[in-house]
Amino acid sequence: MERAEVLRGLTATGRVHDPAELRRLATEFGLPASDMFVVAGRPVPAHLLPPVRDRDVMREFAYRVTFCDHAQLASVEAFVLALPSATPTPVPHSVTPAPSGTDGFGLVLAGLMRNRGFGAREMPFTGLARGTINGLLSGRWHSLKQLKAMAGPLGWRLADLAAVVGEPLGPFDDCSVLCRHVGRVYAAAIPLTTDQLKQAATEADRLSGRIDHGAWRPVATEIDDCPDGTGPETADRPGRGALQDRGS
Repeated sequence: MERAEVLRGLTATGRVHDPAELRRLATEFGLPASDMFVVAGRPVPAHLLPPVRDRDVMREFAYRVTFCDHAQLASVEAFVLALPSATPTPVPHSVTPAPSGTDGFGLVLAGLMRNRGFGAREMPFTGLARGTINGLLSGRWHSLKQLKAMAGPLGWRLADLAAVVGEPLGPFDDCSVLCRHVGRVYAAAIPLTTDQLKQAATEADRLSGRIDHGAWRPVATEIDDCPDGTGPETADRPGRGALQDRGS
């Protein structure tokens, strides 16, 4: 069975899958186990959630990672994974079923963001206005362009996220600025404490050579050099130079 079929099936029948099966699927798809619980509409086990931590530090960490190229992203991910396990207090949350007849994608997106410690403010620069992100979270709208912009920071592939929401793939104006390799770092950082996030942000700065310019200025990683290659997910992309100089 193809990935898309499995993910679509989870959104419809996820509650009949036991936790071991959801963890197996997560390993197979290369995603956090917590994400499979969200897609299946099940409460995420507390030990899979991020700890209580300073949200400003999370925002800084997310921002600094975007200065890294692909080789540096891999090094930051390895650094994060090598940090010792802490015993933080997780943030419990449950999943509330969407009202009948409404688009449940907002609940899924909120869960995926929460799994990484992101709110709309903590998300790195996506090219989408915060109001647009809030609209996605409310389930009021979604498009391939918007899904692609959100997929990268979450470490998801567009095709997988589109399968969850039931959005058919096709040509679109791709203005995304971050690829899933940036999102892999954020996923690896799920269990980090505030102090460990600070360490990881410092390591990202060391690797990228980022110069502190005293202003919040979004910088995209080299998405055009993403080793995922080209295809329908990267077609019709305009130049992204202007995106590097837009305000947050």
